[in-house]
Formats: sequence, structure tokens, C-alpha cells
Amino acid sequence: MRCGPGTSPWRRPRPPTRSPKALPGIEVAGGADAVVEAARRGADVVLNGITGSVGLRPTLAALEAGSTLALANKESLVAGGALVKAAVQRPGQIVPVDSEHSALAQCLRGGASAEVRRLVVTASGGAFRGRDRASLADVTAADALRHPTWDMGAVVTINSASMVNKALEVIEAHLLFDIPMDRIDVVVHAQSIVHSMVEFVDGSTLAQVSPPDMRLPIALGLAWPARIPDAAPAMDWTQAGTWTFEPLDEDAFPAVQVARDAVAASALHPAVFNAANEQCVAAFIDGRLPFLGIVETVRRVVEAYEAPGDLSLEAVDAAELWARETARAAIVGAR
Repeated sequence: MRCGPGTSPWRRPRPPTRSPKALPGIEVAGGADAVVEAARRGADVVLNGITGSVGLRPTLAALEAGSTLALANKESLVAGGALVKAAVQRPGQIVPVDSEHSALAQCLRGGASAEVRRLVVTASGGAFRGRDRASLADVTAADALRHPTWDMGAVVTINSASMVNKALEVIEAHLLFDIPMDRIDVVVHAQSIVHSMVEFVDGSTLAQVSPPDMRLPIALGLAWPARIPDAAPAMDWTQAGTWTFEPLDEDAFPAVQVARDAVAASALHPAVFNAANEQCVAAFIDGRLPFLGIVETVRRVVEAYEAPGDLSLEAVDAAELWARETARAAIVGAR
């Protein structure tokens, strides 16, 4: 028997509709406003794991409510960095959940802030580690989505392949730890075992090491500064292994330098960087923009932006809208 859409002889019965009385104390809501409302309810810890700058308003709501913010939404800090920092009510209110920033926070326990020389953020290299610029001209979205280590959503995985994700993480580290951008380096570490490092003024470097498993930084984000026993597997030191470290090829992957330029330009330029990239990634996935066009378009949009004098949530919204419209026009022109 041949069955087309809507003609299957097998129909799954609908689950019974529960009345509100069957779920006492539970509210069900959806949409951006509902997420903000949930974040401002005053929980002990709010974990923001939203993808994209849409996470900015929930981030601000959680901070303003006095909750500890376990932050896995780097874009909200990138887009509204000064606003987010102004909303912080106490030291340690933001606990990073990205594995790299969790690693930095752990390593920074090893010395005073005045003793820190630089931060070293590790990168897996994504799907195209070791490739030169010429070899990236014709890669597809399917190629970019083959991350060798982490299982992530499409946007983050493609950002990893283009190194935009690492560029965002450098901005995030700059804002979280008050370290100038020129004292934050990126090194490619394919094994994803060393999650990041802190170099101190005496020449010592502390590294945070663990298998690539997000349960550890999530557990730290929820319980910081305490550690939850057996939150994730530890390293098996009975097995032989090799760790490699390579400099970032900034000719093939210029995103980190574009991010540095954005931070140097104004407090709103990082929001433009992020919004333009989100538009470009969508176009790449749809086949409307080549891979190398992602960062090149972002660069042109960032360079074209002129920031107003004010910094507000409305100014961030306006900057992002301008960036998306400008990126869309550039993408159409590139076809």
C-alpha cells in the first residue's frame, strides 16, 4: 500500500489534554517575552543557553533580578557588553559556562589579577583545521557541519569552522575578565582536552584539562564556586596520548582580527559583528553565500558602520537591525 502525506493508515492517538488543575503551580508560555519573564522571576541561578543575541534581554533580566547568571549565551555579552556589565550587582554574579571561559575562570583562581600576563583561548580548529584559504573556496555547509569533536547546533558548528565562534569567545573573555584584547591569544588544539590557559607574569601557565564534555562547565555554572562530585568523567592517565598546539592561521581564518577591530571601534561594533555574522551564516546554509564570504561580508559591514554616541538597549537593537539589513544587501550583491 502506497501512502503519501496525510494518507497513512496508522494514526497516533492524540495525548489527552490536561487541564491547568492537573499541573498546579506550573505556567506554560512561549516567545521572547516569556523567556525574559522567566529570567526575571528571581531564581537562585538562571542558565542562559539561548543561541544568538536574542539572549541579551534574558541576560539583563536575570542580572537585574539578582540571580546568579550561568552564561552559555556568549552573544548577549558580545552584543550588549557594557549594558550587561552595568547590570551586574555583585562580584561573581556571572559564571561562564562556555568550556573555554569556565576553564579561564578556574585557572584565574591560581593568582591575583595583577599577576595575569595573558589569556590563551584554545580552539579545536573546527571542520577545516589545517586548511589554507584557497582550499576553502568551494566548501559546503555539509562540510562545515562535520565538527571533529563537539556535537553542537548548526550555527555554532559553522561559526567554529569559520573561527567566528572563537572571535566571539575572545570578545567574551575580554568583557568577563577585564583583560585587554591584545592580551588574549588563540591557539589551535585539535584534541580539545586543554580548554584554555592563563599565563602569569612569572612565566607560569595554568591550564584546565578535562575530556571534551559539557557536563563539567555546566555543573560549575550551577554550583560555582563549589564543585559537584562526579559531574563528568575525569582524564584517564593510564592511557598514552598526545596533545598538539598550533598557531591560528589568520590568513585562512581572519575572524578573530575582525573581532579585535570591532572592539577597538566602539561598544556597538561587536553587536554589528555578531548580527552580520548571523545573517551570513543563514545565507551560507541556504547556499546564497560562499564560505569565505561569511567573514568577508562581516568585515565590510563592520567597517561601514558608524556608531552613534549613545549606548542603550535601543541602540543595540538599531545597530543589529542595520547590520542585518546591510549584510542582506551585501549578500544579494555578491550573488
